[in-house]
Amino acid sequence: MHTSDFRRYARQLADWMADYFENVEQYPVKPPVQPGDIKKQLPPGPPLQGEPFEQLMADFDNIIMPGMAHWQHPQFFAYFPATRSAPSVLAEMLTAAIGAQCMIWYTSPAAEELEERCMEWLREMLALPAGWVGAIQETASAATLIALLMARERISGFHINQKGWHGQPRLRVYASEHVHSSIPKGVRIAGYGEENLVLIPTDENFAMLPEKLEEAIRKDLGQGYQPACVVAALGTTSSTAIDPIRPIGEICRKYRLFYHIDAAYAGTALLLPEMRWMSDGIELADSFVFNPHKWMFTNFDCTAFFVQDKQLLTGTFSILPEYLKTPIDRQVNNYRDWGIQLGRRFRALKLWFVIRTYGLEGLQARLREHIRIGQWLAAEIEKEPDFELLAPVPLNLVCFRYRPEGDFSEDELNRLNEQLLQSLNDSGKILLTQTKLNGKYTIRMVSGQVETIQEDVERGWRLVREMARELVG
Repeated sequence: MHTSDFRRYARQLADWMADYFENVEQYPVKPPVQPGDIKKQLPPGPPLQGEPFEQLMADFDNIIMPGMAHWQHPQFFAYFPATRSAPSVLAEMLTAAIGAQCMIWYTSPAAEELEERCMEWLREMLALPAGWVGAIQETASAATLIALLMARERISGFHINQKGWHGQPRLRVYASEHVHSSIPKGVRIAGYGEENLVLIPTDENFAMLPEKLEEAIRKDLGQGYQPACVVAALGTTSSTAIDPIRPIGEICRKYRLFYHIDAAYAGTALLLPEMRWMSDGIELADSFVFNPHKWMFTNFDCTAFFVQDKQLLTGTFSILPEYLKTPIDRQVNNYRDWGIQLGRRFRALKLWFVIRTYGLEGLQARLREHIRIGQWLAAEIEKEPDFELLAPVPLNLVCFRYRPEGDFSEDELNRLNEQLLQSLNDSGKILLTQTKLNGKYTIRMVSGQVETIQEDVERGWRLVREMARELVG
């Protein structure tokens, strides 16, 4: 493609993107397609000759877009959001155009130093401990795996990295019974074995019980196991339950366990001073992760991972072949040593654009509004005699179910709410997700996109009530 053509097509794409920003709600939030519908419209083999850009865009509009779920749709209340914003998109365009590989300072000096500064800004913005250092990872799942590997190497004195598991005791990892799926996956990959993940009971608010954690640790010590790591959730995926950070940290200090805090979604709320009750005791942690790509309006992927001990982190991952040595290695941070990946994208640029465009006060204003909307929805649900909240609402995730009058068993209510969720999602007008809390089928509704306003949530809540009541006549 010639530069003149690129310039013309890039302008067309800019217009397309701006139109999409303005008109995303005209699409069905969930595409009305079945498995295989998209693939059968695509040729079985690649083209022999190049095709014009106009044909590519026509197929994009006619084949790809009808098969997309629209995460930025004002009626997308499913999962935790994968946010985007105009400044972040513009930064991604620049990142793609530059095409840099940012594995070490020598290959992209500005990328390394911008990432270092942005992580220092985030540390200050979230009121994290002053001595912590951080790097941008691809996802919270990857960051949690990094933490599990750090825990493994600290408890083994780097023996497992060098010689494998031979001669080592069985290491144990502890987490809430409402643990995110990335923890058992990380435990598998890191070699602990999923049987060595100990799930700790929770209280009526679905937060980990510290006394049950200590009880499990002492039991394992008595049976010859080696406790290695505790993963606490600052906002579980099911209900944004907040594990008690300080009591868990004190137990970790007492038994010398590595302490990782998973704040993938809710961590962004620490931008608000009034929400920092959630992180009381965070100075006791060894590592902490949150995702700016979830609720800080930065395009996926961008995960902020902080550690207390830089030497433990780099000692776990650093391998230096001759072809990666440079004259200034001792003067800089080479982020290839701070995680699993060797190759790294220039993720800091979009984070920098977002922070500078909105400013701390602008980000805080949007978060406060999202939390206010979540509290409003929770209050509205409590007013309805045939709906009930199933979990506390500390932020903007609301967990509820439909409970009509009548003598319904729990199984019947579960089936009814499953039917309701399916009907809502199949309508193409709204998208929600589910979880199970105390065995109850629970509908999750979370609003956190940058443009979300209360009218969007009101419209979605109205649709939920209407479709629920149609189910039982």
